[in-house]
Amino acid sequence: MATVNHSIVTEFILAGLTEKPELQLLLFVFFLGVYVVTVMGNLGMITLIGMSSHLHTPMYYFLSSLSFIDLCYSTVIIPKMLVNFVTEKNIISYPECMTQLYFFIFFIISEGHILAVMAYDRYVAICKPLLYNVTMSYQVCSWLVVEVYMMGLIGATVHTGCMLRVVFCKDKIINHYFCDLFPLLELSCSSTYINELVLLCLSAFNILSPTLAIFGSYVSIIASILRIHSTEGRSKAFSTCSSRILAVTVFCGSAAFMYLQPSNVSSMEQSKVSSVFYTTIVPMLNPLIYSLRNKDVKVVLNKLIEKRLLLYFNLMVRDNRSKSILYFHRPVSRKEAVKEKRITPHLKNHTKKSLKSIIPPVFKHTHWIFRSHRRGSKPAERIIDHRTHSSVTEFILSGLTELPEPQLPLFLLFRIYMVTVVGNMGMITLIGLSSYLHTPTCYFLSSLSFIDLCQSTVITPKMLVKFVTEKNFISYTECMTQLYLFLVFAIAEIPMLAAMAYDCYVAFCNPLLYNVIMSYHICFWLTVGVYTLGIIGSTIHTGFMQLFFSKANVVNHYFCDLFPLLQLACSSIYINELLVLGLSAFNILTPALTIFASYRFNISSILHIRSTEGRSKAFSTCSSHISAVTIFYGSAAFMFLQPSNVSSIDQSKVPSVFCTIIVSMLNPMIYSLRNKDVKFALKKIIESRACS
Repeated sequence: MATVNHSIVTEFILAGLTEKPELQLLLFVFFLGVYVVTVMGNLGMITLIGMSSHLHTPMYYFLSSLSFIDLCYSTVIIPKMLVNFVTEKNIISYPECMTQLYFFIFFIISEGHILAVMAYDRYVAICKPLLYNVTMSYQVCSWLVVEVYMMGLIGATVHTGCMLRVVFCKDKIINHYFCDLFPLLELSCSSTYINELVLLCLSAFNILSPTLAIFGSYVSIIASILRIHSTEGRSKAFSTCSSRILAVTVFCGSAAFMYLQPSNVSSMEQSKVSSVFYTTIVPMLNPLIYSLRNKDVKVVLNKLIEKRLLLYFNLMVRDNRSKSILYFHRPVSRKEAVKEKRITPHLKNHTKKSLKSIIPPVFKHTHWIFRSHRRGSKPAERIIDHRTHSSVTEFILSGLTELPEPQLPLFLLFRIYMVTVVGNMGMITLIGLSSYLHTPTCYFLSSLSFIDLCQSTVITPKMLVKFVTEKNFISYTECMTQLYLFLVFAIAEIPMLAAMAYDCYVAFCNPLLYNVIMSYHICFWLTVGVYTLGIIGSTIHTGFMQLFFSKANVVNHYFCDLFPLLQLACSSIYINELLVLGLSAFNILTPALTIFASYRFNISSILHIRSTEGRSKAFSTCSSHISAVTIFYGSAAFMFLQPSNVSSIDQSKVPSVFCTIIVSMLNPMIYSLRNKDVKFALKKIIESRACS
């Protein structure tokens, strides 16, 4: 009977990188960070090379092609890999699996050949510099790139075509985190002899040929470097070559380990580890190794940033005494400034002071040439040396509202701060005193209570001052300190909620493994990770807040928050806005996905409970948790996931009240006081006190 040439299996299940449940969350966060860096690095490199005419050379043409390939094949692999960390079964249909296999092979083969082309380009540049423009002409570079993609297209078509003839009728679980050749061949119940032969031959050609080309190019390059008489020149050249050779070795070595051996010899667990290097790590490292360590790229990047900042700082300052207008013309080096005859004494003292207060902090150690225009006179260049920071020494907090009537009622209302303090402090004390509550769940609850207590203490007392004083002054140092501490605890609260959701997921879905997965060490390191994220985010935001503020020092908010402070800046806030958008998206969306996935599994487990009373009780607990998370995330997302020029500070005051004050008060009630174990422990302590 003839074998039917199509698969019986209609879908597969990807086993993932590991089946250990305690590692899933950590691996999800790690590989999500790797993917974000990969996308930003490679996409940024393509954009930078495209925008700068200085980088329109063969070397950077190939670099942009490499970045495009890295971006594409990491996107083919990593998103589906991340799904496995947050779902119980990562199902992929047969057509999707073959499509993923096709594009993965296409880009991975193209990567090997583009590395060989780049090595050849460096060989011509170093060994035949006089013939470089002729040898590496535009037509030659275009045909080399076309050849690279043709090799990938041919290899992917041949491999996928051979895979389509394989019949799958065994277990449909693929022991890998993506559809790769060997894991698929292991599931076949038809002959794989032709597939293995094609795989061995094409892999040998597509790995060994580029490797030999790269090896030959770098041997010639090293021979040329050894002829350089300058020790510094040799050291610099060797440093560049060693970093490139390292990346090529990691890529080709891990690929050769997987594909240059028969499938019955290779260990799938070993191949998973090696494949991580060339599918996730190498695409992340390539922009750093090949581009960000490159002097030309650094120069172009600095010029683009400087140009963008100058667009913001093309300010005009009027000198009333001389009736002239001074404006930024260009930055100059110290050497050029010393040679310049017309130095700062020509400027009036008050003019120099006003100029120093508005020069961007990124240029605080540079000299600036200004042009002075007076009616009927020619413009004259003058230089000013900027060494000072912001002239603002204090701010005024405008508060929640400026209307005098609601001040007293609001003061009485926000004395709920006492409820927040008593509730959270009481929860920490209760959990500490009762050995019955020394569990992972209560450990995270006490950490959440500590964060809520600290966050509300940073914000509310200063807010209450505004209700009983005419002007609520806060010094520059106090403002930056309040901002730093607020960000530490606000950021830390989000991953803490995610850790609690993960703890709940393990308790519901893996109750027999709960004590193993949520051990003391795991809980401790999760908490350390939570505070580390808060400290890193807060340090970055506060570090980039060293801006120059205008004389209008009224902060339109009830505490020192990011957007209200950025609105007062008279220097560029482009980098600050970019950081706020990027870090806020990461710190809000990543834990939100973890919480969403956890509660999805929790609800699924609850629905399997046969008892109506049990389901009702479990749903009641989950609904209260979800409501608190929704209030917190909704208000935080409304505040931070939009540029400052779009958001209205008056609108953001209302959700920030929920985020900073109301949630901190509700958490002890929602997460703890409705908890049966907490009530039992509280009752026991009261009874023991009464007896004593």
